[in-house]
Amino acid sequence: MAVVVRAGAAPLWWFGVVAAGVGAVPEGWTGRRIGVFAGAALFVVAAAVVALTRRRRYDALARGASRAGKYDVLQDRAVTVRNWRRGHRWWLVLAWALALGSAFAVPVAGGLLLAGCGTGLRLKAGWLGRRERALDSLLWVRVDWLDGRGGRPVGKAVKGLRGTGIAAGDAAPGGTRRRTAALV
Repeated sequence: MAVVVRAGAAPLWWFGVVAAGVGAVPEGWTGRRIGVFAGAALFVVAAAVVALTRRRRYDALARGASRAGKYDVLQDRAVTVRNWRRGHRWWLVLAWALALGSAFAVPVAGGLLLAGCGTGLRLKAGWLGRRERALDSLLWVRVDWLDGRGGRPVGKAVKGLRGTGIAAGDAAPGGTRRRTAALV
């Protein structure tokens, strides 16, 4: 589940940083100074809102997670990330274009808002990773409950979560890539 949450964090962050950097060039209607301060405020607010949104639903699903069965379809981390990013690429490009366009009104602010959303997703994935460590179980959303675009990890179609051991799959708690020790 944390993999689906984390899949959008990096693109949002990087598109936001690029948009903020490019957005610092035009003077805008409000001026750069006001744009940077407004962007900093938007960054903090967006990160907090995204990180704290729907925590009760995540918590309820995590508490009710059942052990993954033989016929549950679970997919690798890389496939989940690829599916989410392919399914949302036009939304990401549209958000980036809007952040760039907003720089002519309020420089830097749109890019920092986008970066704040990415940071919030990363914080939420970290929180989920701590929950997974506390439960000593990786939490998975069944693939057939996600739509083809990668889906929403706690959407209406998700009826429950499946749990496996911490060592299962190619994802570590929190949705990060599992680091394997090189054999000597």
